[in-house]
Amino acid sequence: MGVRRRSRRYLEALKKVDRKKFYSSQEGLALIKSVSQTKFDETVELAFRLGIDPRHADQMVRGAIVMPAGTGKSVRVLVIASGEKITEAEKAGADFTGGDEVIAKIQGGWLDFDRIIATPDMMGKIGKVGRVLGPRGLMPNPKLGTVTTDITRAVKEQKAGKVEYRADKQGIVHIPIGKKSFSEDKLLENFKAIVVAIAKAKPASAKGTYMRSLTLSSTMGPGIRLDVMDAASSAGV
Repeated sequence: MGVRRRSRRYLEALKKVDRKKFYSSQEGLALIKSVSQTKFDETVELAFRLGIDPRHADQMVRGAIVMPAGTGKSVRVLVIASGEKITEAEKAGADFTGGDEVIAKIQGGWLDFDRIIATPDMMGKIGKVGRVLGPRGLMPNPKLGTVTTDITRAVKEQKAGKVEYRADKQGIVHIPIGKKSFSEDKLLENFKAIVVAIAKAKPASAKGTYMRSLTLSSTMGPGIRLDVMDAASSAGV
């Protein structure tokens, strides 16, 4: 297996990061904007390493959060419902709506959407396309607010920038907090909201230190290690 070669731009950015230092949240956000030199608008991401064992169902960390400063991304929302709920979805700003005909369209390979919201009565039918939607993270889920009778609220939350998160097999949660073009204040606003959400999602059965490490990065940039205690303090947790 060959050694991965880093770009000159990445290596230049790496020189600006003190690999031994744990930065405060504000220092890290200022640094992430200064080291990014790409021409496109990179995504800024947080990675939490948590003291959990995801192999146990009672220690899984999963949820969704509406970013107070948005995500900087346009989200295409599909609502699967019937009757009056279709009209409600259209008024709320859903990009696509429908019932059985939409499910058939998905079976035929149509996937030009980013989120699905469904009413509970449609979930039995949506199960037909579960093998298509599940692996792509598109299956509606009541715990994430995407299976609901309150269609208006669900659509508006998705449009406002609702982000889902889930711990991987190593107990790490990767979650975007915005774009490089965001102001530091906007990034910090989303940052604090995420730290609060992850803190509240701590499983009752988790033992020892919960937030073990926290790393900030951009799409093409190096990781910046953050001071976990500072991050928790700045978020008020």
